[in-house]
Amino acid sequence: MKRILITGEDSYIGTHLEAYLARFPGDYAVETLAMKGHTPGEYAFRGADAIVHVAAIVHRKETAETPALYETVNCDLAYAVAEQAKREGVKQFVFFSSMSVYGKVTGTITKDTVPAPDTQYGKSKLQAERRIAALADGTFRVTILRPPMVFGPGAKGNPARLERIANRLPFCPDFENRRSMVSIDTLCEALKGYIDAPRSGVFFPQEAAPLSTADLMERMRRAQNKPVRRSKLLNPAIRALRRFTRAGKKAFGDLTYEDLFELPLPKEEADK
Repeated sequence: MKRILITGEDSYIGTHLEAYLARFPGDYAVETLAMKGHTPGEYAFRGADAIVHVAAIVHRKETAETPALYETVNCDLAYAVAEQAKREGVKQFVFFSSMSVYGKVTGTITKDTVPAPDTQYGKSKLQAERRIAALADGTFRVTILRPPMVFGPGAKGNPARLERIANRLPFCPDFENRRSMVSIDTLCEALKGYIDAPRSGVFFPQEAAPLSTADLMERMRRAQNKPVRRSKLLNPAIRALRRFTRAGKKAFGDLTYEDLFELPLPKEEADK
């Protein structure tokens, strides 16, 4: 039986991962650790096979005060947990990063795309990646994930905003775009695979093919047992929003991972 520690009490991904692994009784012993108001040193990591670090500041409006908060929580705390994990003999550290490290709202991301975050959140995640990656060796595997938008029942951030729109409209916009996404079920299945066969590297869990925003909204309406039909009525407004606003680009723009599933660990000095 593998002992798995999840850092981040009540986190969306952590809660679903714990429930998913519970489907395999006898294979995993899972414990969730609260990080808010706590320090890693309060917990004993020794004997754990893997730590899945999902604790982070996310979905928060950035202000003059947030850079320090992002650095403290998303980078310094993550590194402190990883460092203690290695010191206490944990075999694998799974770190949740983000597509945000690329700083793209639209476009295509390939293996040759250089990370260039343009938000404090993205910068803190990339900095943490590079510091944690430096800890990897033959006995301590560092598994970094850069998932695209995670959707599913109860998801926060952009999916929550789209779900509110989908529930209020009498139809789904019939607008074609392509976005790499990952459902919470697909993500948990991928996580199980990373835990079962630990490897160091950067990984990109995602659906088999990009979805359109309309596809996602249609799924949301079906989940609410609401009628599904599409209309092009709002397409002129969507095109204007996509052209002139960041929110429109994020909601209805094209943003995809192309043939991107695994990369070597990033190097800390590459950003200096």
